[in-house]
Amino acid sequence: MAFLYKADPARGEQWAKLFAQRAPELSFRLWPNVGDPAEIRYLAAWQPPEDPARTLPNLEVVFSVGAGVDQFDLSSVPSHVPVVRMIEPGIVEGMVEYVTQAVLTVHRDLFDYRLQQQDKTWKELPVRAASSRRVGVLGLGVLGTAVLERLRLFNFACAGWSRSPRDIEGVECHAGMETLDAFLARTDILICLLPLTPATRGILNAQLFATLPRGASLIQTGRGPHLDHAALLGALHSGQLQNAILDVTDPEPLPADHPLWTHPRVRITPHIASATRPETAVEVVLDNLRRHRAGLPMLGQIDRSQGY
Repeated sequence: MAFLYKADPARGEQWAKLFAQRAPELSFRLWPNVGDPAEIRYLAAWQPPEDPARTLPNLEVVFSVGAGVDQFDLSSVPSHVPVVRMIEPGIVEGMVEYVTQAVLTVHRDLFDYRLQQQDKTWKELPVRAASSRRVGVLGLGVLGTAVLERLRLFNFACAGWSRSPRDIEGVECHAGMETLDAFLARTDILICLLPLTPATRGILNAQLFATLPRGASLIQTGRGPHLDHAALLGALHSGQLQNAILDVTDPEPLPADHPLWTHPRVRITPHIASATRPETAVEVVLDNLRRHRAGLPMLGQIDRSQGY
């Protein structure tokens, strides 16, 4: 019985050491050193190998090493094999940190102060109370919920939107497409934490931006294909949007001559908002393996009909 890791090799070495300490009974293998493919029962990957049903005939579980599975070709994974996305403290903590600093950057006008600094201007801007700033999160999964729970501590007026109903203490929750416009109309700082599905691809478009209050800001920490770059540039040019902080783009990286790189109202980071931490990720995976062997539901197991 063997466990195969197919992702970043440096992190794979860390996983190998942790498996040796915590699950020595499992043979841990690093791609491409598969050994006998028939021995592989479990796979952790950013992207599975082509045709895993043929190359890994006895595969029982596929673990994504990231928070999402949109990079997977789910049709290539046999329907009886569960696919599990990564839900571990390192990913959650990193995302909460990143989004919190991004919201505070917008809230405390640090874009404006940066522009003033470039002009050598010393000018105090009015400070808004956090309670008057309406923050909204698209996507109320583990990450979106954790972000809102942290932002509530700053006394922001918090709301969230998701496809299905959610209940989060102190948060105004909206559910379903019929409520999206009302959610957007009350949102000054919009945070995207949606999964990437056919329904959410391109959702950050001109129509959505036009529904936000004039002068709103965007924090994009979902997936690159959520965002229409031309629509964002148009909204920034017209003043409909004031600022945008992007941790994800499509493609990654953007071409060197892309106007978003040099836009004074845009900040770009290279997809670093959060990352899987081997120490905590391995513990989550091992716990899920115990659940799988006991016939219990695994944490993070996706619903294939929804794609997440």
